[in-house]
Amino acid sequence: MMLVLPSKLTHEDAPACMRMLQQGLTGQSDPGAATVIDASALSQFDSSAIAVLLECRREAGALGRGFAVKGLSPRLRELASLYGVAGLLPAAP
Repeated sequence: MMLVLPSKLTHEDAPACMRMLQQGLTGQSDPGAATVIDASALSQFDSSAIAVLLECRREAGALGRGFAVKGLSPRLRELASLYGVAGLLPAAP
């Protein structure tokens, strides 16, 4: 199942975005399917985007699902590297 991030994900947007993603995670019909987050539309973000992605990864793992991110921009990948968590956000095939 693919979940899509909005174009803007900053501190003020994070709670609503996380609620939307949680609904998508719990609404997946195939319990064994990997969760893929599409970040290709994300153009305006801060470190909250990393926190949201990590929380999605944690929740997917708690549900026994794989996790990957599609379309992670170089800027966001660099931010994840800066925080030392880039390895926790694997690229989708």
